[in-house]
Amino acid sequence: MSEIIHLQLLLATFAGWIGRKQTAIITYLVEENRVLKDQLKPDGRWLRFTDDQRRRLAAKGKPLGRKVLRQIATIVTPDTILAWHRKLIAAKWTYPHKRVGRPGVMKEIRELIVRMAEENPSWGYDRIQGALRHLDHRVARSTIARVLKQHGIHPSSDRPMSWRTFVRSHAQLIAAADFFTTEVWIARGLVTYFTLFVVDVATRRVYIAGTTTNPSSEWMAQIARNLTDSEDGFLNGKRFLIIDRDAKYSPRFKSVLSGCCVEIMLTAYMAPNMNAYAERFVRSIKSECINQMIFLGRESLVRAMAEYVTHYHDDARSYYSASNASQRSVRIRASET
Repeated sequence: MSEIIHLQLLLATFAGWIGRKQTAIITYLVEENRVLKDQLKPDGRWLRFTDDQRRRLAAKGKPLGRKVLRQIATIVTPDTILAWHRKLIAAKWTYPHKRVGRPGVMKEIRELIVRMAEENPSWGYDRIQGALRHLDHRVARSTIARVLKQHGIHPSSDRPMSWRTFVRSHAQLIAAADFFTTEVWIARGLVTYFTLFVVDVATRRVYIAGTTTNPSSEWMAQIARNLTDSEDGFLNGKRFLIIDRDAKYSPRFKSVLSGCCVEIMLTAYMAPNMNAYAERFVRSIKSECINQMIFLGRESLVRAMAEYVTHYHDDARSYYSASNASQRSVRIRASET
């Protein structure tokens, strides 16, 4: 009997020693967490937990209860741990929600509706619906109206015309002009030449209006008279000329054009895309011709530009003939099917 008592006493002593050891370890870990948390306070930083870390803390903290957690939890408050536990329970009993009602309109069809409305300001809901029907898309009129409203596009009667649509609709009547500069070597050194050119927006045909070192008001007025000459003026039959707000376009230049029924259309400030056809030609002649050569005198520059314009027109004709041929073949194949 005494042996059993001695064994029980030994087990109680060992259990007490283990308990004190575990208490000491827990006390140390709690104090270590407090020290680490105090180091974060001066920086004003907050600990950020991942979902997996929140799940682990909630699973371990729930059996302890709020009273015990208030004594040992230092990183987060007991209420936070218990709130995470409640979210775990809610997530367990949450099932995916099935959509009720008609399916939404596909992203591609929405983009097509918006594109049709932006590129064709006069198209109403019925016209867009008919165009979509030709593409085998069955979309209700109310759906089209809702999609356009979501993108801030007004009905056709209140829809403003974009610059791109205006240019495309009046391409036969529009020309665009711009300057580019070239450095030329002459007897007294390097001189900057200003070249004015005009582009037919409909055909992309380019006309070099003149090249000079001093684009004065008199020179610009003479260029305007050449462009509007009744016999061979490049602007014959044109109603609009797109130019930027460069001061070289003098009042006399604009006056001569206005007297010949050519309306000046100024681009916005810092908006080169509004004169995209002219800007594209500048990029082409610069990269393919001017930047590849050294010009000795004005005549070499004029000759090089004339040869490049001829080459440019030949390339443009080849491109448009190939494009038209491909379009005709598409129409033929469509008619055969």
